[in-house]
Amino acid sequence: MPGCAHCGKPLEVIGNQVGRRDTCPHCGEEVHSCRNCRHFDPTVAKECKEPFADVPGDKDSANFCEFFQIGEGGLHAKESKDQLLSAAEALFRKK
Repeated sequence: MPGCAHCGKPLEVIGNQVGRRDTCPHCGEEVHSCRNCRHFDPTVAKECKEPFADVPGDKDSANFCEFFQIGEGGLHAKESKDQLLSAAEALFRKK
């Protein structure tokens, strides 16, 4: 069953019928976004397994990707820019 990548709750979507302006009824996040797509994978280049996709920079906002297919859901950790910077500074800090 499709689920929201932001809140993890199930989405009642029949046959990949997701419009660009559709939002999650539980958390209000946009559904037609990279994080909700089955091609989204943070471990690959551009975080997308679809080689022909024109990948947007913002993975959380709605987009016009013609390769979008609703994924199975599951929470994707969204780390803030500050958390990422502090982790990088801690990694490269001189002792």
